[in-house]
Amino acid sequence: MEHVKALLIKAVMTLAVLWIVLGAGYGMDFWPMILITTVVLGVISYFAGDLGILPAAGNMVATISDLVLTFLVVWLLGLLMTDISGGTVAMAALISAVVIAVGEYLFHMYMLKSGPVAHERANTKV
Repeated sequence: MEHVKALLIKAVMTLAVLWIVLGAGYGMDFWPMILITTVVLGVISYFAGDLGILPAAGNMVATISDLVLTFLVVWLLGLLMTDISGGTVAMAALISAVVIAVGEYLFHMYMLKSGPVAHERANTKV
């Protein structure tokens, strides 16, 4: 149940940011661009970043990896799913990545203190 709660928090945060930045700021469609990007980012960053990198390397490294991942996913999917120029998509991806990275930093604090990562650490201590 902890993982479901964490995934929902992450999904709502990511969806809100992408909807504001990509939808309102750059006129990208909710479907497929914003919704598919939210799902792809959520799955990859949760399992690789939040459950893999965060416990092993800490919040700052996990946040930087989320920033890079977000930029690459938004940029590549934006190029594939929109007819917006590459430079414009790159700027939208950069803004999205920075805003999501701030949210991820805070989300990681939750994960380490009371989320699934904290619970797994507590259960594995001898």
